Amino acid sequence: MDRLGPTVSPMADLPLAATGRTLLSMSVSLDGFAAGPDVTTEQPMGRGGERLHEWLFHDGGDHVVAADGVTPAGVDVERARERYATTGAVVIGKRTFDVGVGLWQDTPFPVPCFVLTHESREPLTMKSDTFTFVTDGLHSALRQARQAAGDRHVLIMGGPTTGQQFVRAGLVDEIHVQLVPVFLGTGTRLFDHLGTDHIELERTAVIESPHVTHLSFRVLR
Repeated sequence: MDRLGPTVSPMADLPLAATGRTLLSMSVSLDGFAAGPDVTTEQPMGRGGERLHEWLFHDGGDHVVAADGVTPAGVDVERARERYATTGAVVIGKRTFDVGVGLWQDTPFPVPCFVLTHESREPLTMKSDTFTFVTDGLHSALRQARQAAGDRHVLIMGGPTTGQQFVRAGLVDEIHVQLVPVFLGTGTRLFDHLGTDHIELERTAVIESPHVTHLSFRVLR
């Protein structure tokens, strides 16, 4: 992982997008877990971890009643569509790539995807876009992702260990948590290993549905 000197801003060597930001977004249990234990290609979210993503697959989340009946217009669907529309590049860790690519059969979003890894390999072109494998650290991955994203957002997608590294390095502008009403009891927590310094946040949104609570925070610097 890249380390910064004491007089260097963590964002100083990164090009600034006009409106795009770097977002960490994950679904988390009430006891803080973003994945269950024993993550494998057969259980990409770990044992029991698929519960964290059930909110994505309810029929439209909550509903509103239109004149011609019940029309899907759930806030869960709206949030997922917004994320899809505003994401210009994705960063993931190598384990997320390993367990996810067979399931996705594509890039997870139809945008460039940058994989943090220690293993050099050629870019992997899929149906929607390309996986680029980055071996020289977080800052390089984020720099490339920002260039690819243009004025849209860079999404730090996973896994939780990769998210921790970006938060600890001061490279995240916003944190979006989908808080799922369940105790997983074990697995990998999203906000472990962040060090001992306080990281101040400003809450910018709270959106509720029957299945999940969407919390958004801006990281204060």
